[in-house]
Amino acid sequence: MTTHAQFIMSLCIEGVTGVIHVLIVDDDKNLLRVLTKELSDDGFDVIGTENGMKASDLLEKNDYDVLLLDLNLPGLGGMDLLKKIKTLAIPVEVIILTGHATVSTAVEAMKLGAYDYLTKPFQVEELKVVIEKAYEKKELLQENLHLKTQIRRQSKDQRILTKNPIFLGILEQVTKISRTDLSILICGESGVGKELVAKAIHEESNRGNGPFIPLNCGAIPDNLLESELFGYEKGAFTGAHVRKPGLLEVAYHGTLFWDEIGELPFQLQTKLLRVIETGIFFRVGGIREVKVDVRFIAATNREIKEEVEKGRFREDLYYRISAISLLIPPLRERKEDISLLVEDMIQNNPAFKRKSFNREALKILTDYRWPGNVRELQNVVHRTLLLSTKDVIEPEDLPVDLIETPKVSGSRLEDVEREHIIKVLKEAGGQKGKAAEILGVDPKTLYRKLLNYRMDEE
Repeated sequence: MTTHAQFIMSLCIEGVTGVIHVLIVDDDKNLLRVLTKELSDDGFDVIGTENGMKASDLLEKNDYDVLLLDLNLPGLGGMDLLKKIKTLAIPVEVIILTGHATVSTAVEAMKLGAYDYLTKPFQVEELKVVIEKAYEKKELLQENLHLKTQIRRQSKDQRILTKNPIFLGILEQVTKISRTDLSILICGESGVGKELVAKAIHEESNRGNGPFIPLNCGAIPDNLLESELFGYEKGAFTGAHVRKPGLLEVAYHGTLFWDEIGELPFQLQTKLLRVIETGIFFRVGGIREVKVDVRFIAATNREIKEEVEKGRFREDLYYRISAISLLIPPLRERKEDISLLVEDMIQNNPAFKRKSFNREALKILTDYRWPGNVRELQNVVHRTLLLSTKDVIEPEDLPVDLIETPKVSGSRLEDVEREHIIKVLKEAGGQKGKAAEILGVDPKTLYRKLLNYRMDEE
């Protein structure tokens, strides 16, 4: 028989994204001796104490990632310590170490929030795997909490404002489809507010308390997109010094928003289809399946059906992501929203609250076609309010191209757009990235237009 003593060890090892701090509580000194040697050989730093209440004090005063907890302890028992952790909301993942006779109790402990349990005897290598997985969960929960805080803060400043009957009808659909877990495809020109609609769907759904993770498929280089999405294992490639969870894992129990999904490389389309169909993927360089519980919302400014016909987008993936499709009207088709949006932009910026646009200036904004939609309107309004010293903005304070752009028929729209792009490029000193920002469009969209109008060499 082994002598019983309450024992706590603190150990650390290089983990997924940093150092894993673990507390172990067990009354089996032989087991602790073996763990100490095995873990020390792998670089663990082990510190122990025999005081159970000291363990509680340590958890309250210090940050630990994982707690390895034996349930059969004298004095302050394992279940009592677990209940205290839950009551005080101490951010630590708990792994139960139990004998066969107490497996049912271990299950009860998991109902109280324990991450997992191991039945004695167990292999040290098995223990290491469970510790790392528990640590990954803690890291993801912390990252999700940070992201949700950011999203809530941004949501106060980003609202969907409209008086347009078509857009109001779409928002009514949003309320209905939010209750489902079907994949949704949101279509519309750049800058119309597709991401805002996606956020509204997420926040109204039963995943609203989970993370909303946006991924711009056109903004991340193709060679980095796979590792950003799926994550990677340590040593998967040069520079992969630690394991890194991908956005699919970060979005667990939430929504992953695929912005500009038409830009997704063909080879990744196949992998995405498998994730949607099975809920399973592998990290880059990994051999262990990772399961996800994520809702997919995609958006595009392209005609995806045309991309399918041209063989640039998988037909089966198209049908998977478009169980429900929404088409957001461009700003030029909902002119009644312009004054509403302008007023909101002024009110949301304390520096501009004393300023306003007079009737003539507002009419110019209303008559303009806004090829960059709401994003371009926001850039023009903010730039005008910032540069003007007046409290009341007049037509002469607006960018010249807004005033001089004539109303044209469809046959001349491309000519007008071409001239507008040239003008903005000149303002940006030929910097295409800056020009895209002024226009309120994705840089890849601008590059495509330059190629279409044969302006790349110019």
